[in-house]
Amino acid sequence: MTLARTPLSRAGRGTTAALLLASNAPDIDILATAGGAVNYLSWHRGPTHGPLGVVGLGVVVAGIVWAGRRVLDRRRSKTAAIAVANVRPDASFGMLVAVSIIGVLLHVLMDLPTSYGMRLLSPLSWHWFVVDWMPIVDIYLLVTLIAGMGFGSRASGVRRRNATIVLTIMAANYGVRAVAHHQALELVPRLFGPTLPQPCDPRSPSASPIDSWPRARVPTSPPAGQRCLVEVAAMPSFTSPFRWRIIVQFSNAYEIRDIDLLDARFRSPDADSDVLWRLTLRYPNVWTPEVEKAAATHLGQVFLGFSRFPAARSAVDAHGITTVRFTDMRFAGGLVALDQPVGRANPFTAMVRIGADGQILEESLGR
Repeated sequence: MTLARTPLSRAGRGTTAALLLASNAPDIDILATAGGAVNYLSWHRGPTHGPLGVVGLGVVVAGIVWAGRRVLDRRRSKTAAIAVANVRPDASFGMLVAVSIIGVLLHVLMDLPTSYGMRLLSPLSWHWFVVDWMPIVDIYLLVTLIAGMGFGSRASGVRRRNATIVLTIMAANYGVRAVAHHQALELVPRLFGPTLPQPCDPRSPSASPIDSWPRARVPTSPPAGQRCLVEVAAMPSFTSPFRWRIIVQFSNAYEIRDIDLLDARFRSPDADSDVLWRLTLRYPNVWTPEVEKAAATHLGQVFLGFSRFPAARSAVDAHGITTVRFTDMRFAGGLVALDQPVGRANPFTAMVRIGADGQILEESLGR
């Protein structure tokens, strides 16, 4: 609706409908839930968010709006149709395609900076891409958009002015989060102090603003007493652009630390009393032969293809049954606790149970 108040609206009648449909069209992949949660995980933010989806959905949306407009005109009286046409000329099919592609593309570009990520090149490539600036739901962005819709809805000049203000605030929000994300990563050496080891691959390139996965997994069984650094990431919070969750992946574990950039300890020079690196939460990630077997299952392949930071742990009961659990560290803690109470679902956890004879007994997602 905000886009419909910009000069895009001058394209002609049908523009608003095209923008409304196109801006939501990529999430039509929710239909994959009909095949179950695992199927949805396989397809979500996939081809409908890729280059073919952007163009294809743009053409489909334009066709729907163009056909709907013709049906609507036929149902109206001749006088009413002429009156509407005199007020605002119809947008051509080509213009509807262009506007719809813009709507789909902006949806995709707003998904990219979220910590969930997206498969930007699917189906040509199924790799995920992410920038990590925004939470999956940004309350500040939503409030700004809703407030802009609530004022000056009758005067076209006021509507355009409000759209300009809203888009400016949105750009500022993205800019603040981008700078805060950079600062959060800059604090990692201080947060982890002497516990931060050397990179596993010293030849790895410098950090890119766009991260991608899945990537080749490093060995998780280094020599006793040794470990190396795989990756560092800063996850945005839902409540403040200055609160971040730092995830550090080592060769055999993850360590997590929440920070607030407005905290005086992070804005002042180091003090002898600061022992910030002692306040981290450690989560093991040990890949045993049983974990490798679980990773080879259908559920394991789907979940590990989705998960950016998969932590694996396993346990064997008295009957020799091994339970392997994979948890995506992006969604661990906070709203999704690391160790869930019995009976509480964690949508970003996969579990595989393996019998004493090596047979797969159960595969479940979200338990």
